[in-house]
Amino acid sequence: MAIIIDETTNVMVQGISGKQGIFHTKQMLAYGTNIVAGTSPGKGGSILEGVPVYDSVRAACEEHRIDASVIFVPAPIAKDAVLEALEAGIKVVVVVTEHIPVHDEMTIVAYAKRVNAVVIGPNTFGIVSSGKCKIGIPPNQFFIPGSVGVVARSGTLTYEIVGNLTARGIGQSTVVGMGGDRVVGLTFVDVLRKFDQDPETKVVVLIGEIGGNAEEEASLFIKEMTKPVVAYIAGKSAPPGKRMGHAGAIIERGNGTYKGKVEALTLAGARVAELPFEVPEIVKDILEKQ
Repeated sequence: MAIIIDETTNVMVQGISGKQGIFHTKQMLAYGTNIVAGTSPGKGGSILEGVPVYDSVRAACEEHRIDASVIFVPAPIAKDAVLEALEAGIKVVVVVTEHIPVHDEMTIVAYAKRVNAVVIGPNTFGIVSSGKCKIGIPPNQFFIPGSVGVVARSGTLTYEIVGNLTARGIGQSTVVGMGGDRVVGLTFVDVLRKFDQDPETKVVVLIGEIGGNAEEEASLFIKEMTKPVVAYIAGKSAPPGKRMGHAGAIIERGNGTYKGKVEALTLAGARVAELPFEVPEIVKDILEKQ
């Protein structure tokens, strides 16, 4: 089992002919992802890396069953690309694009909720159900099948922690990147709930960072979870009021501090690692005791 995507998921790449689109299409195909179509206006009828290209999402959906789409479209037109996918009935849309205007993101997330679809991102590395399907940009070599679910706001921290898990022979069920912007489709709670219901997932790793209140909200749900949670929070040394990379990683009016997040997660029963390399050791300890 896995959450959101698996080996049966048919994927479309919007913006497949662009530099990033074609590069990551090759990587996703190499991982085993079932990419059945791509879109690139004006290039319909062509074939790229064995994938048929269409001028529109609707045209692609008339020829293929498409379960998920990934967006490699520039920020100014990303909203239109996402809405095109959602309006065509695609139920999972992974928005890799960064720098999308906040109002566009609000429109995307609101429409997705209205049509009961899942939007991952914007500004996400994507999602990987290890050994089954990868949608997005993570390095292929870090993801092996196993029983650890991972949900994160940061891409590079995820690669580091998942890479360390894999180096110790600890595989992952599904790894989800929520995205680093202030407005995103899935929350920690959304993903934690799915992991708690997934029989394959035995332990959940939450990778958070300073800013906002997503981790504090997650801690309220963690209290009710049936599965153990290991957490790591980035930004311990960040000065208040300074944005550190992600749009959401800023401490404002005393809210979203490292200390507050660690305290909330600890009180909820999560085991919080102080450094990234400690996460695999804690996970290993939990798995050995199960």
